[in-house]
Amino acid sequence: MAKKTDNRIKDEELYEELRDEGNSKQKSARIANAAARDGRSKVGERGGKAGNYEDWSKHELLERAREIGINGRSTMNKNELIDALRNS
Repeated sequence: MAKKTDNRIKDEELYEELRDEGNSKQKSARIANAAARDGRSKVGERGGKAGNYEDWSKHELLERAREIGINGRSTMNKNELIDALRNS
């Protein structure tokens, strides 16, 4: 049986699957809500279009980290920013 989660999660089943895979709560919620809004196949089609973070400048990584609310980003080096973005 699925665990009780916040009522802002629109696709509880997908959210729980993503959490079981080891994804963060925030990332799981974003994906589950996008899937509920647009359909799972549409969300899957969009995946992988962000490009390779290693090709981004540190400034671009900082801006993206700011957009999604990663704490401590100002003290991170480029590799730490990449890890934080991938695991958010």
